[in-house]
Order: sequence, then C-alpha cells, then structure tokens
Amino acid sequence: MGGEALTLQNEELDALWDHLWGIENRLTHGAPLELSGRMCDLLRAAAPTVAISSATAETALTSAESATVLLFEIRKRIREGSNRINDALVRMYALQDSGDLDGARQQMQDVLAVEVVPLYREIAEGELAKLNGLS
Repeated sequence: MGGEALTLQNEELDALWDHLWGIENRLTHGAPLELSGRMCDLLRAAAPTVAISSATAETALTSAESATVLLFEIRKRIREGSNRINDALVRMYALQDSGDLDGARQQMQDVLAVEVVPLYREIAEGELAKLNGLS
C-alpha cells in the first residue's frame, strides 16, 4: 500500500468503509448529505484509501453535491475492487489446487493491471509473492 492509506490499520479501515456504506445507504434512500466538518474529515480520510488524491477530495468538498459524488465514487471503488479481488482469489485458489500456478499467477496479475485501491493491490501482490515462492 502507498501513501496515507498505510496509516490506517485493517480494523480502522473496515470501520471507515462500513461507515461510508451506511451513509451511502441513507443517501440512496433519499436522505441529503450534510456537509459538516465531521463529514469532510471522513471523506478526506477515505479518499486516499481508494487512490483518490487529496486535491481531488478537497475540490469535491466545496459543495454537498460534489461531496456526494465523491462518496459514491469511493464506495464504487471499494465495491468493485472487493468483488474483483474476491472473484480473482476464488479462481486463483482453484487453479493453484489444480496445479496451474501460471494460471493462478495470472489472476493476480490481471487484478494488478486494473486495481487502484491500495488494500486490494496489496492483497494481490502478497498472493503473487506466495505463488512465486511455490515455483
């Protein structure tokens, strides 16, 4: 992982992302985003965990509308990245179990080719390192 995302432990990251999920859920059910200092701090903390620059986050925090777009983009990256890494891990383990280490490696390389979320990149890199140690 790189940058500010390293400052959060896994439990803290889970709590932050879960909090954002709850806010996203309320927004999709019609509640407005209240752009309070706490909300701005939350979005500032979350942005680098999904590879969104501080400058981009600060620009988005100028209005409730653009902050809502930022929140939805953060949640989208988390959701898509989570699905991507989980699906790739299932395929990787199946290929590894069948003895196809090259195919298993390719699953993690495919993730790394498109993934931006540092946590999910770290997982793919770790699995790739383990697979490289097996051959």
